[in-house]
Amino acid sequence: MTTTTTSNFGQLIIQGIPEQLPPPRTPDIKVSHAPKRKDILSKEEKRLAVRNALRYFPEDWHRELATEFAEELNSYGRIYMYRFMPEYSMYARPIADYPAKTPQAAAIMLMIQNNLDPKVAQHPQELITYGGNGAVFQNWAQYLLTMQYLSQMTEEQTLHIYSGHPMGLFPSSKNAPRVVVTNGMMIPNYSSPDDWERFNALGVTQYGQMTAGSYMYIGPQGIVHGTTITVMNAFRKVLRNGESPAGKVFLTSGLGGMSGAQPKAGNIAGCITVCAEVNPAAAHKRHEQGWVDELLTDLNTLVKRTREAIAGKEVVSLAFIGNIVEVWERFDQEDIFVHLGSDQTSLHNPWAGGYYPAGLSFEESNTLLRESPELFKTKVQESLRRQVTAINNHTAKGTYFFDYGNAFLLEASRAGAAIMNEDDNDFRYPSYVQDILGPMCFDYGFGPFRWVCTSGKPEDLKRSDAIALQVMRDIQKEAPDEISQQMQDNIRWIEEAENNKLVVGSQARILYADAEGRAAIAQAFNEAVKSGDLTAPVVLGRDHHDVSGTDSPYRETSNIYDGSRFTADMAIHNVIGDSFRGATWVSIHNGGGVGWGEVINGGFGMVLDGSAEASERLQSMLFYDVNNGIARRSWARNKGALFAIRREMERSPALTVTVPKIVDDDILNNLF
Repeated sequence: MTTTTTSNFGQLIIQGIPEQLPPPRTPDIKVSHAPKRKDILSKEEKRLAVRNALRYFPEDWHRELATEFAEELNSYGRIYMYRFMPEYSMYARPIADYPAKTPQAAAIMLMIQNNLDPKVAQHPQELITYGGNGAVFQNWAQYLLTMQYLSQMTEEQTLHIYSGHPMGLFPSSKNAPRVVVTNGMMIPNYSSPDDWERFNALGVTQYGQMTAGSYMYIGPQGIVHGTTITVMNAFRKVLRNGESPAGKVFLTSGLGGMSGAQPKAGNIAGCITVCAEVNPAAAHKRHEQGWVDELLTDLNTLVKRTREAIAGKEVVSLAFIGNIVEVWERFDQEDIFVHLGSDQTSLHNPWAGGYYPAGLSFEESNTLLRESPELFKTKVQESLRRQVTAINNHTAKGTYFFDYGNAFLLEASRAGAAIMNEDDNDFRYPSYVQDILGPMCFDYGFGPFRWVCTSGKPEDLKRSDAIALQVMRDIQKEAPDEISQQMQDNIRWIEEAENNKLVVGSQARILYADAEGRAAIAQAFNEAVKSGDLTAPVVLGRDHHDVSGTDSPYRETSNIYDGSRFTADMAIHNVIGDSFRGATWVSIHNGGGVGWGEVINGGFGMVLDGSAEASERLQSMLFYDVNNGIARRSWARNKGALFAIRREMERSPALTVTVPKIVDDDILNNLF
């Protein structure tokens, strides 16, 4: 594919860094902006940060830009290079609009622009997609150069990107990935939160979150499905067989970025969702997008409205613009029973805007975290202790509380909250992966498979939904009982996907599928592209939050009990294995949903263009991408994974996996 784009947009992409120095630009006050970061660099380090930033530009621009970049660094704690923000609109265009020599490169451009679309991104002008610090690039020069390189790329080159910085196009082969991305890959002893602050401010690394720095974020839909599955199964744990979630309360917090999916997921699961959010802009954004039904600003009104919803057995989502700690405390005082409780503030980033303490306004907190970071940290930890005390009061009444993988339990324990069990050797409450997604989904190979229709046409997405639904119904006819619930939940999901208006940004969809399902759906898509039933290529991907992609002891691998949950071999093998089995691009990150230094996670993208080569690649890569994780989970003696890997070896004679022998407890009990 060689596009013949001659539009101004195409010319600007091809240009990269502009030939003439553009006029200064200031951040647009109408969009959400990242909080001012900690002033952590010494004077010499600040000079180094400016020196690092200037190397993207001609020498005769340096004097003017040096002053400007120093001012940005002092004002925001980072150098974003606002002057170089593109003037064209940022959104996922149809793939044919991109100036590229290969469909793979054009598809990656589309995905990058989707991640930076103001409708999708949390802080678009700081190049942050979600989570408060999940960045696509560190600055706008990196964006411009990356898009330029992609416009030049042939099918025998690979672009290597170091934490947002495009190192360059290197000769490779048609079978190699077109892009290899790393984010935040630090030497282990340099992975503390302050290390991120320092080295990110210097412009040499970044926090890519999971799907921000790997160009695979698809808006809140990306987590709606996992949240829906989690909430549905959590209710199954606490309700009597056949009892409806209608009129039952799910209390949580966070409406920015990924957490914005919670109210929509609660509506799909059929309960009352009460979600607190301290940032009014984030709450209003989700309301305008139709992801939350009602906004409330007064705690008394929230109490009254929640009682009405309980009495009426409603299915409704309520967003309270205020602090979650006050809601937990007030609902305790009012004796409002909470069936499910969780938290999805960005506690992986607690000292830089991921969590706002009770007792301070949103504006006061932002000022404090910049001007007095140690006092801000003290306030955050005080607030966490209060929150845990209130949660404990609710769980004593029967509330089922679970950590939603945002490092809530970890940071609460570090704050000295009463969050440990009686033996003081583990948390009082489980991670949702330990209780729900791990044993019910990941161990069986089910995880967040996703795709994007690069035509940008809703009709193509609707057609892809129908294709996926038919494939799943066909597989369900022969599926064993062990995975029947997962199959039915996902069939129900895709049946209702269009009605739930999940699309924000690109024409994308997500569902949970195992290796068999992913390969079958992908093959059907590739055939549909070949026949013209789908009018343009399809991009495949997944969240890193999956069976194999992520080693995270407090989330994805929290149900690994053989002592290996703090190792990261699985994620590293996953990205290496995907890279030579046909992925179009691969990524590996330090960080992700639970925090810098707490997780290693990897992802991929694959372009289906209707070719025979794409058919071969998808079969090879998707098979490994899932079964690598099942093999590791089965070796950890997880019951579901043992079933799944034995079943896969029966289906796939070329697969031979080391399976554990199970030791009788009586042999071990008296040894020591």
